[in-house]
Amino acid sequence: MRVRDGMAIAMIAGSVAACSTAPPPYTPVRVPPSAGIYKIGQPYQIEGTWYYPREQPDYDETGIASWYGPTFYGQSTANGETFDASALTAAHRTLPMPVNVRVTNLENGRSLILRVNDRGPFARGRIIDVSEQAAKLLGFYGKGTARVRVTYMSRADLPGTHTPAGPETPPTIANALPAAPAGTVQVAALQPVAGIPVEAQARSDTMPTPAPDPPEVTADLQPDGHVTHVHVPAVTHLYVQVGAFGNLENAHRMEARVSGAHGVTISPIDRNGQRLYRVRIGPIDDVSEADSALAKVVKQGGTDARIVVDQ
Repeated sequence: MRVRDGMAIAMIAGSVAACSTAPPPYTPVRVPPSAGIYKIGQPYQIEGTWYYPREQPDYDETGIASWYGPTFYGQSTANGETFDASALTAAHRTLPMPVNVRVTNLENGRSLILRVNDRGPFARGRIIDVSEQAAKLLGFYGKGTARVRVTYMSRADLPGTHTPAGPETPPTIANALPAAPAGTVQVAALQPVAGIPVEAQARSDTMPTPAPDPPEVTADLQPDGHVTHVHVPAVTHLYVQVGAFGNLENAHRMEARVSGAHGVTISPIDRNGQRLYRVRIGPIDDVSEADSALAKVVKQGGTDARIVVDQ
């Protein structure tokens, strides 16, 4: 299990800027020869928490990223590829594999596209694990963690399914779409991302059933190591979000349950005509403090609690 110290959605100001820095030297992404199938995967449980892999072409969330490296050299990823720390890849708990996502470092504005081909991270409070090379390009290799935004871009290439100059053959789906859990998803509004249709960025307060068709694979959505600059908030904070409720009374019950924690508040937000009441602990500015607060909530039975990034 990868554990590197380095989901309400943060309100993010700005979008991908038209200008970008000259990319550092890199080798364009190559589709691994071992890549064979497009995989959704079955629901699974880690340390008491269930995860439900599914199609998520509208995925757009923020959280804490970490990176993983030498321990996994040469090992198989969750979809059968070979892990390469110098490649532009990442691990995610529920996205299909392989898909391309844009990861933006909210601390320095550096942003690039990565190929999700593995499962993880399983350290609580982390939203995505990236390769060493990706961590270096995003500017948090030495620090170990970063506050990031992760946005779905497209399905990724598979051998024999797509080339920039040729037609695409739909990849094989390894598993049927699993049943989604009941309940609401903790969400909030995000500013549109340049280059992604607004309608593709809309999020529902429940799991999408059925899932929308994912965007087609195109050359401009592939990982190529090109780093762009994104305008990000000058200041963001960490919160431990215990839950989000459509009923204020339920939110108050949860607030009372974790009343011993410092800085417990109920934060309302309107989403798609529905008001949600988020029970949060914070703001917290240090990752280790947020990890500690999260651990205490989990011990109290808050298995769905998570660290989120917000302004």
